[in-house]
Amino acid sequence: MSAATHTGKRWIQHWDPEDTEFWENGGRKVANRNLWFSIFAEHIGFSIWTLWSVLVLFMGPEYGLSPADKFLLVSTPSLVGGLLRIPYTLAVAKFGGRNWTIISAGMLLLPTVLAAIAMEPGTPLWVFMVIAAIGGVGGGNFASSMTNINSFFPERLKGAALGLNAGGGNLGVAAIQVVGLVVISTAGASAPQIIFYIYLPLIVVAMTCAALFMDNIADVKKEGNAMREVLKDKHSYVMSFLYIGTFGSFIGYSFAFGLVLQNQFDRSPLQAAQVTFIGALLGSVIRPVGGWLADKLGGAKVTLWTFLGMAVGTVLCIVASNGDSLALFMTGFIGLFVFSGIGNGSTYKMIPAIFRTKALAAVAEGEAREAAMPRARRLSGALIGIAGAVGALGGLFINLVFRSAFTSTGSGVPAFVAFLVFYGLCFLTTWAVYLRGPIVRTTEERKAALAGAGI
Repeated sequence: MSAATHTGKRWIQHWDPEDTEFWENGGRKVANRNLWFSIFAEHIGFSIWTLWSVLVLFMGPEYGLSPADKFLLVSTPSLVGGLLRIPYTLAVAKFGGRNWTIISAGMLLLPTVLAAIAMEPGTPLWVFMVIAAIGGVGGGNFASSMTNINSFFPERLKGAALGLNAGGGNLGVAAIQVVGLVVISTAGASAPQIIFYIYLPLIVVAMTCAALFMDNIADVKKEGNAMREVLKDKHSYVMSFLYIGTFGSFIGYSFAFGLVLQNQFDRSPLQAAQVTFIGALLGSVIRPVGGWLADKLGGAKVTLWTFLGMAVGTVLCIVASNGDSLALFMTGFIGLFVFSGIGNGSTYKMIPAIFRTKALAAVAEGEAREAAMPRARRLSGALIGIAGAVGALGGLFINLVFRSAFTSTGSGVPAFVAFLVFYGLCFLTTWAVYLRGPIVRTTEERKAALAGAGI
Protein backbone atom coordinates (compact mmCIF):
# COMPACT_ATOMS: atom_id res chain seq x y z
CA MET A 1 0.00 0.00 0.00
CA SER A 2 1.53 3.29 -1.04
CA ALA A 3 1.83 6.29 1.23
CA ALA A 4 -0.60 8.21 -1.01
CA THR A 5 -3.45 5.90 -0.05
CA HIS A 6 -2.93 6.58 3.66
CA THR A 7 -5.30 9.44 4.37
CA GLY A 8 -7.41 10.52 7.29
CA LYS A 9 -7.27 12.55 10.45
CA ARG A 10 -4.92 10.23 12.30
CA TRP A 11 -2.44 9.76 9.41
CA ILE A 12 0.71 11.91 9.53
CA GLN A 13 1.80 12.54 5.95
CA HIS A 14 5.18 14.10 6.74
CA TRP A 15 7.37 12.91 9.61
CA ASP A 16 11.05 13.90 9.88
CA PRO A 17 12.28 13.60 13.49
CA GLU A 18 15.91 14.05 12.38
CA ASP A 19 15.05 17.66 11.43
CA THR A 20 15.77 19.55 14.66
CA GLU A 21 13.34 22.34 13.87
CA PHE A 22 10.56 19.86 13.06
CA TRP A 23 11.31 17.93 16.25
CA GLU A 24 11.29 20.96 18.54
CA ASN A 25 8.20 22.51 16.93
CA GLY A 26 5.72 19.75 17.69
CA GLY A 27 7.46 16.54 16.69
CA ARG A 28 8.68 15.74 20.18
CA LYS A 29 5.22 16.23 21.68
CA VAL A 30 3.57 13.92 19.13
CA ALA A 31 6.25 11.24 19.52
CA ASN A 32 6.05 11.24 23.31
CA ARG A 33 2.25 11.05 23.23
CA ASN A 34 2.41 7.99 20.99
CA LEU A 35 5.12 6.47 23.17
CA TRP A 36 3.15 6.61 26.43
CA PHE A 37 -0.04 5.17 25.00
CA SER A 38 1.95 2.50 23.16
CA ILE A 39 3.58 1.54 26.48
CA PHE A 40 0.15 1.23 28.09
CA ALA A 41 -1.21 -1.04 25.35
CA GLU A 42 1.97 -3.16 25.30
CA HIS A 43 1.89 -3.41 29.10
CA ILE A 44 -1.62 -4.89 28.97
CA GLY A 45 -0.48 -7.21 26.17
CA PHE A 46 2.32 -8.63 28.32
CA SER A 47 -0.13 -9.12 31.19
CA ILE A 48 -2.52 -11.16 29.06
CA TRP A 49 0.38 -13.09 27.53
CA THR A 50 1.49 -14.20 30.99
CA LEU A 51 -2.04 -14.54 32.39
CA TRP A 52 -1.74 -18.31 32.72
CA SER A 53 1.33 -18.05 34.93
CA VAL A 54 -1.13 -16.58 37.46
CA LEU A 55 -4.19 -18.70 36.70
CA VAL A 56 -2.34 -21.97 37.35
CA LEU A 57 -1.87 -20.81 40.96
CA PHE A 58 -5.66 -20.92 41.32
CA MET A 59 -5.87 -24.46 39.96
CA GLY A 60 -6.06 -26.68 43.03
CA PRO A 61 -6.57 -30.46 43.14
CA GLU A 62 -10.20 -30.05 42.10
CA TYR A 63 -9.04 -29.11 38.59
CA GLY A 64 -7.41 -32.52 38.15
CA LEU A 65 -4.24 -31.16 36.55
CA SER A 66 -0.79 -32.55 37.29
CA PRO A 67 2.33 -30.35 37.59
CA ALA A 68 3.32 -31.57 34.10
CA ASP A 69 -0.06 -30.43 32.74
CA LYS A 70 0.42 -26.97 34.25
CA PHE A 71 3.92 -26.55 32.82
CA LEU A 72 2.54 -27.55 29.42
CA LEU A 73 -0.25 -25.04 29.85
CA VAL A 74 2.05 -22.09 30.58
CA SER A 75 4.35 -23.12 27.72
CA THR A 76 1.62 -22.72 25.11
CA PRO A 77 1.22 -18.91 25.05
CA SER A 78 5.00 -18.54 25.05
CA LEU A 79 5.24 -20.56 21.82
CA VAL A 80 2.41 -18.72 20.06
CA GLY A 81 3.62 -15.30 21.20
CA GLY A 82 7.08 -15.94 19.80
CA LEU A 83 5.74 -17.09 16.44
CA LEU A 84 3.51 -14.04 16.11
CA ARG A 85 6.25 -11.47 16.60
CA ILE A 86 7.43 -11.39 12.97
CA PRO A 87 3.96 -10.89 11.41
CA TYR A 88 3.19 -8.31 14.11
CA THR A 89 6.38 -6.46 13.10
CA LEU A 90 5.20 -6.27 9.49
CA ALA A 91 1.61 -5.34 10.43
CA VAL A 92 2.60 -1.81 11.43
CA ALA A 93 3.51 -0.93 7.86
CA LYS A 94 0.38 -2.52 6.42
CA PHE A 95 -2.21 -1.11 8.81
CA GLY A 96 -0.49 1.83 10.52
CA GLY A 97 0.90 1.95 14.04
CA ARG A 98 -2.19 3.46 15.64
CA ASN A 99 -4.58 1.22 13.77
CA TRP A 100 -2.64 -1.94 14.58
CA THR A 101 -2.41 -0.95 18.25
CA ILE A 102 -6.23 -0.74 18.33
CA ILE A 103 -6.57 -4.08 16.54
CA SER A 104 -3.93 -5.92 18.57
CA ALA A 105 -5.32 -4.58 21.86
CA GLY A 106 -8.82 -5.59 20.83
CA MET A 107 -7.61 -9.11 20.11
CA LEU A 108 -6.72 -9.43 23.80
CA LEU A 109 -10.42 -9.46 24.64
CA LEU A 110 -10.95 -12.92 23.11
CA PRO A 111 -8.54 -14.97 25.27
CA THR A 112 -9.52 -13.00 28.37
CA VAL A 113 -13.26 -13.59 27.89
CA LEU A 114 -12.71 -17.25 27.02
CA ALA A 115 -10.53 -17.76 30.11
CA ALA A 116 -13.20 -16.14 32.28
CA ILE A 117 -15.78 -18.60 30.96
CA ALA A 118 -13.57 -21.71 31.14
CA MET A 119 -11.90 -21.15 34.50
CA GLU A 120 -13.89 -23.79 36.38
CA PRO A 121 -13.00 -27.22 37.82
CA GLY A 122 -13.83 -29.97 35.37
CA THR A 123 -12.80 -28.07 32.24
CA PRO A 124 -10.65 -30.38 30.07
CA LEU A 125 -6.96 -29.61 29.71
CA TRP A 126 -7.26 -29.26 25.94
CA VAL A 127 -9.76 -26.42 26.35
CA PHE A 128 -7.38 -24.58 28.67
CA MET A 129 -4.57 -25.11 26.18
CA VAL A 130 -6.56 -23.72 23.24
CA ILE A 131 -7.44 -20.60 25.23
CA ALA A 132 -3.83 -20.23 26.42
CA ALA A 133 -2.68 -20.49 22.80
CA ILE A 134 -5.05 -17.69 21.81
CA GLY A 135 -3.58 -15.69 24.69
CA GLY A 136 -0.28 -15.80 22.81
CA VAL A 137 -1.49 -12.77 20.85
CA GLY A 138 -0.31 -10.68 23.80
CA GLY A 139 3.26 -11.73 23.09
CA GLY A 140 3.15 -10.31 19.57
CA ASN A 141 2.30 -6.81 20.83
CA PHE A 142 5.90 -6.19 21.87
CA ALA A 143 7.20 -6.50 18.30
CA SER A 144 4.63 -4.19 16.72
CA SER A 145 4.93 -1.66 19.53
CA MET A 146 8.73 -1.49 19.20
CA THR A 147 8.52 -1.20 15.41
CA ASN A 148 5.99 1.61 15.66
CA ILE A 149 7.84 3.66 18.29
CA ASN A 150 11.14 3.19 16.43
CA SER A 151 9.64 5.27 13.58
CA PHE A 152 8.67 8.22 15.78
CA PHE A 153 12.03 9.10 17.36
CA PRO A 154 15.34 10.44 15.98
CA GLU A 155 18.38 8.19 16.11
CA ARG A 156 19.87 10.06 19.08
CA LEU A 157 16.77 9.33 21.21
CA LYS A 158 15.75 5.87 20.01
CA GLY A 159 17.64 4.05 22.74
CA ALA A 160 15.85 5.82 25.57
CA ALA A 161 12.45 5.63 23.86
CA LEU A 162 12.73 1.93 23.01
CA GLY A 163 14.08 1.19 26.49
CA LEU A 164 11.06 2.84 28.09
CA ASN A 165 8.74 1.06 25.70
CA ALA A 166 10.27 -2.36 26.34
CA GLY A 167 10.60 -1.89 30.09
CA GLY A 168 7.07 -0.58 30.47
CA GLY A 169 5.76 -3.55 28.54
CA ASN A 170 7.79 -6.08 30.53
CA LEU A 171 6.32 -4.63 33.74
CA GLY A 172 2.99 -6.07 32.62
CA VAL A 173 4.32 -9.46 33.73
CA ALA A 174 4.91 -8.27 37.29
CA ALA A 175 1.67 -6.28 37.31
CA ILE A 176 -0.63 -9.23 36.65
CA GLN A 177 1.28 -11.31 39.17
CA VAL A 178 0.71 -8.61 41.79
CA VAL A 179 -2.98 -8.59 40.89
CA GLY A 180 -3.04 -12.37 41.32
CA LEU A 181 -1.37 -12.02 44.73
CA VAL A 182 -3.93 -9.46 45.88
CA VAL A 183 -6.83 -11.60 44.68
CA ILE A 184 -5.52 -14.79 46.34
CA SER A 185 -4.70 -13.03 49.62
CA THR A 186 -8.05 -11.24 49.87
CA ALA A 187 -10.63 -13.38 48.05
CA GLY A 188 -8.88 -16.74 48.10
CA ALA A 189 -7.72 -19.21 45.45
CA SER A 190 -11.31 -19.88 44.37
CA ALA A 191 -11.92 -16.39 42.95
CA PRO A 192 -9.85 -16.05 39.73
CA GLN A 193 -12.78 -14.26 38.06
CA ILE A 194 -11.77 -11.03 39.79
CA ILE A 195 -8.67 -10.87 37.58
CA PHE A 196 -10.85 -10.81 34.48
CA TYR A 197 -13.08 -8.09 35.94
CA ILE A 198 -9.94 -5.96 36.30
CA TYR A 199 -8.32 -6.61 32.92
CA LEU A 200 -11.30 -6.60 30.58
CA PRO A 201 -11.99 -2.88 31.25
CA LEU A 202 -8.26 -2.12 30.97
CA ILE A 203 -8.15 -3.69 27.50
CA VAL A 204 -11.05 -1.50 26.43
CA VAL A 205 -9.28 1.55 27.86
CA ALA A 206 -6.10 0.66 25.93
CA MET A 207 -8.07 0.38 22.69
CA THR A 208 -9.87 3.67 23.32
CA CYS A 209 -6.69 5.56 24.18
CA ALA A 210 -4.96 4.25 21.06
CA ALA A 211 -7.90 5.38 18.94
CA LEU A 212 -8.06 8.84 20.49
CA PHE A 213 -4.42 9.74 21.09
CA MET A 214 -2.14 7.76 18.75
CA ASP A 215 -1.17 8.37 15.11
CA ASN A 216 -0.15 6.51 11.98
CA ILE A 217 2.90 7.54 9.95
CA ALA A 218 2.08 7.38 6.25
CA ASP A 219 5.59 6.78 4.88
CA VAL A 220 6.49 3.79 7.06
CA LYS A 221 7.25 1.03 4.60
CA LYS A 222 7.29 -2.71 5.04
CA GLU A 223 10.88 -3.94 4.98
CA GLY A 224 10.35 -7.57 4.04
CA ASN A 225 13.52 -7.43 1.90
CA ALA A 226 15.51 -6.38 4.96
CA MET A 227 14.43 -9.51 6.82
CA ARG A 228 15.52 -11.70 3.92
CA GLU A 229 18.82 -9.84 3.62
CA VAL A 230 19.66 -9.94 7.31
CA LEU A 231 19.17 -13.72 7.43
CA LYS A 232 22.29 -13.99 5.25
CA ASP A 233 24.39 -12.49 8.03
CA LYS A 234 25.90 -14.81 10.66
CA HIS A 235 25.21 -12.24 13.38
CA SER A 236 21.49 -12.81 12.95
CA TYR A 237 21.87 -16.37 14.16
CA VAL A 238 24.36 -15.54 16.90
CA MET A 239 22.29 -12.70 18.35
CA SER A 240 19.06 -14.71 18.14
CA PHE A 241 20.81 -17.51 20.05
CA LEU A 242 22.03 -15.09 22.73
CA TYR A 243 18.58 -13.51 23.02
CA ILE A 244 17.14 -16.93 23.83
CA GLY A 245 19.45 -16.87 26.82
CA THR A 246 18.44 -13.38 27.96
CA PHE A 247 14.83 -12.58 27.06
CA GLY A 248 13.95 -16.27 26.73
CA SER A 249 15.11 -16.78 30.30
CA PHE A 250 13.19 -13.74 31.55
CA ILE A 251 9.86 -14.71 30.02
CA GLY A 252 10.34 -18.45 30.67
CA TYR A 253 11.08 -17.93 34.36
CA SER A 254 8.20 -15.45 34.58
CA PHE A 255 5.82 -18.19 33.43
CA ALA A 256 7.43 -20.92 35.56
CA PHE A 257 8.46 -19.28 38.85
CA GLY A 258 5.21 -19.87 40.75
CA LEU A 259 4.91 -23.47 39.58
CA VAL A 260 8.52 -24.24 40.47
CA LEU A 261 8.02 -22.89 43.99
CA GLN A 262 4.86 -24.93 44.46
CA ASN A 263 6.45 -28.16 43.26
CA GLN A 264 10.03 -27.82 44.51
CA PHE A 265 9.19 -26.49 47.98
CA ASP A 266 5.53 -27.47 48.38
CA ARG A 267 4.36 -23.86 48.65
CA SER A 268 0.66 -22.96 48.75
CA PRO A 269 -0.81 -20.74 45.99
CA LEU A 270 -0.70 -17.74 48.33
CA GLN A 271 2.88 -18.40 49.38
CA ALA A 272 3.93 -18.73 45.73
CA ALA A 273 2.02 -15.61 44.66
CA GLN A 274 3.67 -13.57 47.43
CA VAL A 275 7.06 -13.77 45.73
CA THR A 276 6.56 -14.60 42.04
CA PHE A 277 6.15 -10.96 41.00
CA ILE A 278 9.48 -9.88 42.55
CA GLY A 279 11.66 -11.49 39.90
CA ALA A 280 9.66 -10.17 36.94
CA LEU A 281 9.54 -6.71 38.52
CA LEU A 282 13.30 -6.51 39.06
CA GLY A 283 14.06 -7.99 35.63
CA SER A 284 11.86 -5.37 33.96
CA VAL A 285 13.10 -2.37 35.92
CA ILE A 286 16.77 -3.21 35.44
CA ARG A 287 16.54 -3.74 31.67
CA PRO A 288 17.45 -0.09 30.84
CA VAL A 289 20.48 -0.47 33.12
CA GLY A 290 21.76 -3.19 30.81
CA GLY A 291 21.55 -0.79 27.88
CA TRP A 292 23.28 1.95 29.85
CA LEU A 293 26.11 -0.38 30.90
CA ALA A 294 26.45 -1.53 27.29
CA ASP A 295 26.92 2.10 26.21
CA LYS A 296 29.62 2.59 28.83
CA LEU A 297 31.47 -0.73 28.72
CA GLY A 298 30.54 -2.36 25.41
CA GLY A 299 27.55 -4.59 24.73
CA ALA A 300 29.56 -7.79 24.34
CA LYS A 301 31.40 -7.35 27.64
CA VAL A 302 28.16 -6.73 29.55
CA THR A 303 26.47 -9.67 27.86
CA LEU A 304 29.44 -11.93 28.68
CA TRP A 305 29.27 -11.07 32.38
CA THR A 306 25.49 -11.39 32.27
CA PHE A 307 25.75 -15.05 31.30
CA LEU A 308 28.35 -15.62 34.00
CA GLY A 309 25.95 -14.10 36.55
CA MET A 310 23.12 -16.28 35.29
CA ALA A 311 25.34 -19.34 35.62
CA VAL A 312 26.08 -18.41 39.25
CA GLY A 313 22.36 -17.93 39.93
CA THR A 314 21.65 -21.34 38.41
CA VAL A 315 24.28 -23.01 40.61
CA LEU A 316 22.67 -21.42 43.68
CA CYS A 317 19.29 -22.85 42.62
CA ILE A 318 20.81 -26.32 42.26
CA VAL A 319 22.50 -26.16 45.67
CA ALA A 320 19.34 -24.77 47.28
CA SER A 321 17.12 -27.44 45.71
CA ASN A 322 19.37 -30.23 46.92
CA GLY A 323 19.63 -28.68 50.38
CA ASP A 324 15.94 -27.69 50.59
CA SER A 325 16.87 -24.05 51.30
CA LEU A 326 14.09 -21.73 50.17
CA ALA A 327 16.06 -18.58 51.07
CA LEU A 328 19.05 -19.59 48.95
CA PHE A 329 16.75 -20.70 46.14
CA MET A 330 15.01 -17.32 46.11
CA THR A 331 18.38 -15.57 45.99
CA GLY A 332 19.50 -17.62 43.02
CA PHE A 333 16.22 -17.37 41.12
CA ILE A 334 15.88 -13.62 41.60
CA GLY A 335 19.51 -13.33 40.47
CA LEU A 336 18.47 -15.10 37.26
CA PHE A 337 15.76 -12.50 36.70
CA VAL A 338 18.10 -9.57 37.39
CA PHE A 339 20.88 -10.79 35.10
CA SER A 340 18.45 -11.76 32.35
CA GLY A 341 17.03 -8.23 32.55
CA ILE A 342 20.49 -6.70 32.21
CA GLY A 343 21.17 -9.05 29.31
CA ASN A 344 17.95 -8.00 27.59
CA GLY A 345 19.24 -4.45 27.49
CA SER A 346 22.80 -5.26 26.49
CA THR A 347 21.92 -7.69 23.68
CA TYR A 348 19.43 -5.26 22.15
CA LYS A 349 22.14 -2.59 22.25
CA MET A 350 24.56 -4.94 20.47
CA ILE A 351 22.35 -5.37 17.40
CA PRO A 352 22.43 -1.79 16.03
CA ALA A 353 26.11 -1.49 17.05
CA ILE A 354 27.01 -4.51 14.91
CA PHE A 355 25.41 -3.12 11.77
CA ARG A 356 26.65 0.41 12.43
CA THR A 357 30.14 -1.07 12.62
CA LYS A 358 29.69 -2.79 9.28
CA ALA A 359 28.39 0.43 7.77
CA LEU A 360 31.35 2.45 9.05
CA ALA A 361 33.73 -0.12 7.59
CA ALA A 362 31.90 0.13 4.25
CA VAL A 363 32.14 3.92 4.35
CA ALA A 364 35.88 3.66 5.04
CA GLU A 365 36.19 1.49 1.93
CA GLY A 366 34.42 4.05 -0.25
CA GLU A 367 30.68 3.42 -0.01
CA ALA A 368 28.49 6.52 0.29
CA ARG A 369 27.49 7.21 3.89
CA GLU A 370 23.97 8.12 2.69
CA ALA A 371 23.52 4.54 1.50
CA ALA A 372 25.43 2.65 4.21
CA MET A 373 23.88 4.14 7.33
CA PRO A 374 20.18 3.77 6.34
CA ARG A 375 20.92 0.16 5.36
CA ALA A 376 22.42 -0.42 8.80
CA ARG A 377 19.30 0.96 10.49
CA ARG A 378 17.06 -1.13 8.25
CA LEU A 379 18.96 -4.36 8.89
CA SER A 380 19.24 -3.78 12.64
CA GLY A 381 15.49 -3.16 12.80
CA ALA A 382 14.84 -6.40 10.94
CA LEU A 383 17.14 -8.36 13.23
CA ILE A 384 15.51 -6.88 16.34
CA GLY A 385 12.22 -8.32 15.08
CA ILE A 386 13.70 -11.73 14.28
CA ALA A 387 15.71 -11.99 17.51
CA GLY A 388 12.67 -10.94 19.51
CA ALA A 389 10.66 -13.75 17.96
CA VAL A 390 13.33 -16.42 18.42
CA GLY A 391 14.18 -15.22 21.92
CA ALA A 392 10.57 -15.50 23.03
CA LEU A 393 10.67 -19.19 22.14
CA GLY A 394 13.19 -19.60 24.96
CA GLY A 395 10.23 -19.28 27.30
CA LEU A 396 8.76 -22.40 25.72
CA PHE A 397 11.98 -24.37 26.10
CA ILE A 398 12.41 -23.44 29.76
CA ASN A 399 8.92 -24.59 30.69
CA LEU A 400 9.20 -27.82 28.71
CA VAL A 401 12.51 -28.62 30.40
CA PHE A 402 10.99 -27.93 33.83
CA ARG A 403 8.04 -30.14 32.89
CA SER A 404 10.32 -32.97 31.91
CA ALA A 405 12.42 -32.62 35.08
CA PHE A 406 9.52 -32.63 37.51
CA THR A 407 7.78 -35.45 35.65
CA SER A 408 10.81 -37.74 35.66
CA THR A 409 12.47 -36.90 38.98
CA GLY A 410 10.04 -34.77 40.99
CA SER A 411 12.70 -32.06 41.18
CA GLY A 412 13.77 -29.07 39.10
CA VAL A 413 17.49 -29.86 39.52
CA PRO A 414 17.91 -31.61 36.11
CA ALA A 415 16.36 -28.56 34.46
CA PHE A 416 18.76 -26.19 36.19
CA VAL A 417 21.70 -28.37 35.15
CA ALA A 418 20.53 -28.09 31.52
CA PHE A 419 20.21 -24.31 31.88
CA LEU A 420 23.71 -24.11 33.35
CA VAL A 421 25.13 -25.89 30.31
CA PHE A 422 23.19 -23.56 28.00
CA TYR A 423 24.45 -20.41 29.74
CA GLY A 424 27.98 -21.81 29.42
CA LEU A 425 27.45 -22.13 25.67
CA CYS A 426 26.11 -18.56 25.52
CA PHE A 427 29.17 -17.33 27.45
CA LEU A 428 31.57 -19.10 25.09
CA THR A 429 29.68 -17.90 22.00
CA THR A 430 29.78 -14.27 23.15
CA TRP A 431 33.50 -14.49 23.87
CA ALA A 432 34.38 -16.33 20.65
CA VAL A 433 32.37 -14.13 18.28
CA TYR A 434 32.49 -10.68 19.85
CA LEU A 435 35.47 -10.48 22.21
CA ARG A 436 38.14 -12.73 20.73
CA GLY A 437 38.27 -11.21 17.26
CA PRO A 438 38.69 -7.71 15.81
CA ILE A 439 35.03 -6.65 15.77
CA VAL A 440 33.80 -3.21 16.75
CA ARG A 441 32.48 -2.85 20.30
CA THR A 442 33.82 0.53 21.46
CA THR A 443 34.75 3.95 20.14
CA GLU A 444 38.33 2.78 19.55
CA GLU A 445 37.11 -0.08 17.39
CA ARG A 446 34.90 2.30 15.38
CA LYS A 447 38.03 4.30 14.61
CA ALA A 448 39.69 1.10 13.47
CA ALA A 449 36.77 0.46 11.13
CA LEU A 450 37.07 3.95 9.70
CA ALA A 451 40.74 3.16 9.00
CA GLY A 452 39.64 0.22 6.89
CA ALA A 453 39.70 -2.67 9.35
CA GLY A 454 37.24 -5.51 8.80
CA ILE A 455 34.62 -6.79 11.20
